[in-house]
Amino acid sequence: MNLAAATNENLAHISNVLIYSAMAVYTLAFVAHMVEWVFGSRSAVGRTAAAITAEPARAVTVTVKSASGGGTAVLERPKVITRTAPGGRDDVPDGPGAAGTSEQGDLYGRIAISLTVLAFALHVGGVLTRALSVQRAPWGNMYEFSCTFGMCAVGVYLGLLAARKNIRWLGLPLVTTVLLDLGLAVSVLYTASDQLVPALHSYWLWIHVSCAILSGASLWVGAVATLFYLFRDRLEERLEKGEAGPGVLERKLRETPADQRWLRLGVKAQMAMDNALTRLPSAGTLDKFGYRINATVFPLWTFTIIAGAIWAEAAWGRYWGWDPKEVWSFITWVAYACYLHARATAGWKGRKAAYLGLFAFACYVFNYYGVNFLFGGKHSYSGV
Repeated sequence: MNLAAATNENLAHISNVLIYSAMAVYTLAFVAHMVEWVFGSRSAVGRTAAAITAEPARAVTVTVKSASGGGTAVLERPKVITRTAPGGRDDVPDGPGAAGTSEQGDLYGRIAISLTVLAFALHVGGVLTRALSVQRAPWGNMYEFSCTFGMCAVGVYLGLLAARKNIRWLGLPLVTTVLLDLGLAVSVLYTASDQLVPALHSYWLWIHVSCAILSGASLWVGAVATLFYLFRDRLEERLEKGEAGPGVLERKLRETPADQRWLRLGVKAQMAMDNALTRLPSAGTLDKFGYRINATVFPLWTFTIIAGAIWAEAAWGRYWGWDPKEVWSFITWVAYACYLHARATAGWKGRKAAYLGLFAFACYVFNYYGVNFLFGGKHSYSGV
């Protein structure tokens, strides 16, 4: 064994240790975020309900003068109710965040962010040492792609936090997803550090795959915001109808017979869900945030496909060959194009657009996992 090979193996081992260390710290961040949500205040339920419920009518005194003499009359101002379409309740305030108004919950939230930053640093170290172990881009197979994808997702989240965006609510689903991503990578997708097949020896590997990873990580943020929008929008609709809010579910729980344990359990679960959802941004805010993320990333995903076609021509002598990965990349592009077109021209907002956006991200996920596991093709060098 020569010295270079031994050094490479050592770096590969250090990379594995750093990835496992990052997973351990992400787990601590997950626990801290859970505690943050548990300690979150419940005062936001009343805050949200008050913003949606119309104010009662007030009696107004109006002075009426006539030629024959003065007089007054008390007129009742008619009650005007303005009902906005689902997803268009722009006057509903954003929730206070995962911690609510609890100082203790906020403390655990800050601890979770600090742990996430530490885990991210370890994660970056694991990816970099993996690259140094073979002197190439660290995304030559599904294991490396997954590790880098998780790193980029956390990087996007921390970048938005540094830009003072109100997205701390994203912390819990983020670390949960990253832990699942890394767990699958180290247990199922792991591939020993090695050199690439000849077709991948190109500078396009740095360009094409890095854009695909960054696009996917950013689209994940948009997909989570869209998914949370659907839950929050449903809550606001129930608040409008008087089916939720302070005391509504509590009264329903008191009226439910004690022997109906499963029904009572369902009511308690709904109370806990409502409590959590009221701490999220409003449905309108989540809808706009998800749309802006998807609209911003769409050009990068377009460039990813174009770069892949150019690389395919250089490596295989054709721009397009109906390879499963190429087909599903294009399907994903079409799905997001339809989503953006519907929002921009047809005026789609709310749930219809949200369902289309989630379908588009599902295409991206299937393009990565489903295509690699179920189909062959020229991308079968990915390690599975």
